[in-house]
Amino acid sequence: MSSKKVTAAPPKSQGKKSEYQDKEKPAAIRQSNVSAAKAVADAIRTSLGPKGMDKMIQASNGDVTITNDGATILKQMKLLHPAARMLVELSKAQDIEAGDGTTSVVVIAGALLDASSKLLAKGIHPTTISDAFQEAAKKGCEILEKMSNPVQLNDKESLLKSASTSLNSKVVSQYSSVLSPIIVDAVLRVIDPAKATNVDLKDIRVMQKLGGTVEDTELVDGFVFDQKTSGAGGPNKVEKAKIGLIQFCISPPKTDMENNVVISDYTQMDRIMKEERQYILNIVKTIKKSGCNMLLIQKSILRDAVNDLALHFLAKLKIMVVKDIEREDIEFICKGIGCKPIASLDHFTADMLGSAELVEEMHAGSSKIVKVTGVQNPGRVVSVIVRGSNKLVLEEAERSIHDALCVIRCLVKKRALIAGGGAPETELSIRLREHADTLSSMQQYCFRAYADALEVVPFTLAENAGLNPIATVTELRNRHANGEIHTGINVRKGMITNILDENVVQPLLVSTSAITLASETVRSIMKIDDIVNVMGR
Repeated sequence: MSSKKVTAAPPKSQGKKSEYQDKEKPAAIRQSNVSAAKAVADAIRTSLGPKGMDKMIQASNGDVTITNDGATILKQMKLLHPAARMLVELSKAQDIEAGDGTTSVVVIAGALLDASSKLLAKGIHPTTISDAFQEAAKKGCEILEKMSNPVQLNDKESLLKSASTSLNSKVVSQYSSVLSPIIVDAVLRVIDPAKATNVDLKDIRVMQKLGGTVEDTELVDGFVFDQKTSGAGGPNKVEKAKIGLIQFCISPPKTDMENNVVISDYTQMDRIMKEERQYILNIVKTIKKSGCNMLLIQKSILRDAVNDLALHFLAKLKIMVVKDIEREDIEFICKGIGCKPIASLDHFTADMLGSAELVEEMHAGSSKIVKVTGVQNPGRVVSVIVRGSNKLVLEEAERSIHDALCVIRCLVKKRALIAGGGAPETELSIRLREHADTLSSMQQYCFRAYADALEVVPFTLAENAGLNPIATVTELRNRHANGEIHTGINVRKGMITNILDENVVQPLLVSTSAITLASETVRSIMKIDDIVNVMGR
């Protein structure tokens, strides 16, 4: 009898695997969220950096916008997926906090989401990933602060470099040498460099005027009104001006709503006309008596703020008139000229008026402006007149100036500069990898994934500049590993150099804010495991 060899069947594994296994629905929801958010990040990735491409956005009403500003592109996108909308809110948050780096923050968030989905596929719990990313962001901000250089607000050279770096990635980059000094001077005029901890950008009025080129943009030492003077025959130039700002109307009073005055006789008509004339004349005489020779009139909703008869009388008395002043501009005007708003005729006295050496109407392109110079008690406000050959250039120039103003505001908030050109992200990536080696368990995986994701910024910069991204990032990594912490991608020369020598610098706040906000958004998306639709009532 031949003996058969019996092999024992391998014992069945008791219990489930030790790693985290996601349920089907939460896994699908997370994958959907990650895919939607990554699609948004990929859409604007090509517009990162000085060599980034511009986007042409066509609105439903036919308006066209050409820009490479991340916040503007995302704001105009019509997004349906709630996770994709979170990236729009992310770029808005970066725009409010730092003003610049709106494209970078979305690109970093997209890379972190990609890293998260790979970690989820390995069986790591979303909460573990979320907590590790928070720690990595905190550690990243510490590393960035160590590699930053302190800056003083009286160091105008450093401020100019920061403004130029911000403008170099915009459509108007060729005019950065003209716009940078204007931007720095504007900010320094509205703050006290010794005490300031923030800048109120409402104190800097940026006004668009079609005609000329961006080179004709100017910073006005004084005050500018967008409106032209009103009234035929009135003065267009006033020296030693006494400026009054009124919030009441110089026109006949109207009856209440749904009330009528019925006139049955032409003598009554004449009487009404005479009374109206006398009423307006009394107002105009009171204005002249106070010594006012320039009148600003707030726009009225209920009736005409000033009628033709009033303008005729004011012109006769050689009083310059600028009407239709918007309500939201009142505070700015009072701050700039030193006048007080006058709500009734009884309060129209000499102490309520502002004083200026010269007020004159000037041509600006196809329209006119009124310029006030030599204000006696000027407030800390300035006006910038932006010029451009067409509407698209004009709007992009204004957006670029706003971003550069925000960069200088960042330096007022946190007075430190770091290198640009992908240098901080590469340094962070290397230092976080080193730190990951000191950690244990799942955190090590998460930190490494976070560090790898940050390399998306230098990778994208190289890609958009037409360089070989893999070779460029590898060389950059080697140089940083050898201690060259300020080495970055020089897109002008198409090589890797010390980026500080090229004057490519950015405020520390832009980078720390981008890292923190991107990590917070990714954490929020990771924590979502279901989408609940609520029926409308």
